Amino acid sequence: MIAQDLLSKVIPPLRLTDNGQKALDWMEIFRISHLPVVYGKRLIGLISEDIIYDLNIINKPVGVYSDHLLSPHIYTHQHIFEIISVISTLKLSAVPVLNAEHEYCGVITLSDLSKAFVDLIAVHDPGGIIVLEINAIDYSLSQIAQIVEGNDAKILSFYVSQETDSNQMNVTLKVNVVDLSAIIQTFVRYDYNIKSVYQDHSIIRDLYDDRFDQFMRYLNM
Repeated sequence: MIAQDLLSKVIPPLRLTDNGQKALDWMEIFRISHLPVVYGKRLIGLISEDIIYDLNIINKPVGVYSDHLLSPHIYTHQHIFEIISVISTLKLSAVPVLNAEHEYCGVITLSDLSKAFVDLIAVHDPGGIIVLEINAIDYSLSQIAQIVEGNDAKILSFYVSQETDSNQMNVTLKVNVVDLSAIIQTFVRYDYNIKSVYQDHSIIRDLYDDRFDQFMRYLNM
């Protein structure tokens, strides 16, 4: 997923002649605190509500203060992970997007980015989550995938985190099955440390009830 796919369809840019009050009104409507300022297809910069209040430009054209505008931007080909890094590091609510010719294409908001990331990591897909704690030197994605797929399951999303100055890694798996018992047993058999497990027990209970009903029907045949 790249920036081109995440552009907002509703947020327009400000023009140099627009004043600070218009910027604040739009920020309130779109629930953001940053807006791009453009001249034609050229990005002039990113204005924030802090800049408007600090410079007291409520009734003044934002273009007069172009030297005070913020300069962050990304390009249409950049991956969602890079976009997240920029927005998170600079604490932005929106970031302008340029094409290869450095022309303004649109803006990506934190809200749109969050929704896209939810889809990316399969949050809404049914399944369970397993968190493994392993030594960095023992990390093998191919073996982890083989264990999951060997139990007739698929990995829907996967990410790795590691604390500073530690050789321990947390590997988080979202798989497409609710009953994780067989997968967990296999990980234990391969000496993996299961740090935590998250699954919908109500769904598992329904699954077991369904299996029990099938078994009882079999006995009554």
